[in-house]
Amino acid sequence: MTITYAWRGDFDNTDLNTLHADGFGHPAARTDWRARVERHSLGWVCAREDGTLIGFVNVAWDGGVHAFVLDTVVARHRRSSGVGTALVAEAADAARAAGCAWLHVDFEPHLRSFYFDACGFRETAAGLIAL
Repeated sequence: MTITYAWRGDFDNTDLNTLHADGFGHPAARTDWRARVERHSLGWVCAREDGTLIGFVNVAWDGGVHAFVLDTVVARHRRSSGVGTALVAEAADAARAAGCAWLHVDFEPHLRSFYFDACGFRETAAGLIAL
């Protein structure tokens, strides 16, 4: 089985909603991901295995030098196989190629090892307001 990664890869909203439901453990939504990423994102990376969407990461940006990793998700059956790390690496390469100097990420504490150890992010001071 071959896994392919595509910057700004084509995807179907239903497939991405299904992947999100699987990855985040909630019922499938009816989010119009295509409209969302085309309006707000520098790009995104799709991971496919034998044509099936098994991973996704969104890269939002400020229109300048800051990009932001959002919505990193990998199908449950492919977790711990390097798919997430490869998604983030592709996202970082594409953001760098687009002229971004910084790639930011926020995450829940249980993902600390993934983002710091596997993906190479480093800890910084940041602030957050819950809205």
